Amino acid sequence: MNGKSNSTLALASARDQWVIGLALAALMVATRGQHFASVDALPSASWAVFFLAGALLRPMWALPVLFVLATALDLGSYAAGTITDWCLSPAYWALAFAYASLWLGGHVYRGLHMDAWRTLPRLALVLVATASVAYLLSKGGYWFFSGRYPDPTLEGFIARIPTYYPRALGTLAGYVGAAFALRALWRGATLGTRRTEEVAP
Repeated sequence: MNGKSNSTLALASARDQWVIGLALAALMVATRGQHFASVDALPSASWAVFFLAGALLRPMWALPVLFVLATALDLGSYAAGTITDWCLSPAYWALAFAYASLWLGGHVYRGLHMDAWRTLPRLALVLVATASVAYLLSKGGYWFFSGRYPDPTLEGFIARIPTYYPRALGTLAGYVGAAFALRALWRGATLGTRRTEEVAP
């Protein structure tokens, strides 16, 4: 490894881009909210989906498409009566900025990635920074602008951070870690197949 960032993190072929994009969309459908296709035992992977989209997918239009999907799932759950209008407040659009920050975090990490263990601290730092910005935008936006809290003070918001932020960061890191582990296995299998083909008579 020469120490330079690995530009191959974003998948090269259009076919692989579509496969990963559809897989990320399916992951969001399976874990977001309460609807016919959700798996209630799994925490929402929405944050990880946007981060991974920024890291693995090249087209920028993946960001608005995924946000439209997330919104459609929320509205569908509300129409079906499986969620209330508690989260569907004027502050809902703060999620757009939070998800954009997650996508940008993944995009930034793409330029820092190396296929080596020493890249893990970089990934950890980017995840913490990205999760912090996304938390402030989404939870802060909801706390101050949703109208659900009669006295949304800064002190009240800060007091909630130790309760909710670690879980949000842990869920993001768990899904992203699993995705990169799967990528490493896939990459190792692909390289092994290639070497076998090269030495075959």
